[in-house]
Amino acid sequence: MKLFGSPVELPPQRSVPWTMKDAATAEADFHILDDGRLCIRIRHDILHGVSPKMLVWWFSNLEGDIQINGGLWPRYQIWHPIDHISIRYVRRRTHRTIGPGDRIHIREVLCGRCDYLIDMVSTIDKLDETGLIHGPRYLGLQVARLESTFTPVRGGTLFENSITFGPDMPLLGAFFSNIVRPRVFPDDKARAWIKHNVEEVGNYEFILPDLYARHMNDL
Repeated sequence: MKLFGSPVELPPQRSVPWTMKDAATAEADFHILDDGRLCIRIRHDILHGVSPKMLVWWFSNLEGDIQINGGLWPRYQIWHPIDHISIRYVRRRTHRTIGPGDRIHIREVLCGRCDYLIDMVSTIDKLDETGLIHGPRYLGLQVARLESTFTPVRGGTLFENSITFGPDMPLLGAFFSNIVRPRVFPDDKARAWIKHNVEEVGNYEFILPDLYARHMNDL
């Protein structure tokens, strides 16, 4: 498992018929916890036309394709048309949905920078209409925790998420905070992750309602 690896060649940049949301559309909190772990929390702009049920379906069907501007693309690459490289379900319990214990191999960069590569296998701890929790593990320890909550509101969904870097173990917290994080997830990369995350979450409005409707029509 690698959280961040060596530089990689990106796939061709995809042209999409919308402008991605600016980081200013969300509220982000960047702080260090008492145990030394980094925690970033983001409260996104309302996702209009997107329901929690759509989000559960999305995370269970990331490997499919989508038509954009007359071309057929992996939907993961359209989810963020600059940063995303590939995604693969390493293990899943059923063909319909994913849940606790299932694993996803994620490859992407942050802000188009190949030196900000993320290459990790993340284990799902939770996926339902209230949210998603997952994170990479090393030697049985969860070394980062990514948590999202989906709250239905009038006209859409309030999407809030966070990343906490480092294991929840006092004896290892100082080592990860002082040695590991400055090497693999320093502050500049953490801020790049905020921008990346606001853009990809904002893109749900532009791709998910139509994609989900097509799926329901095919049933």
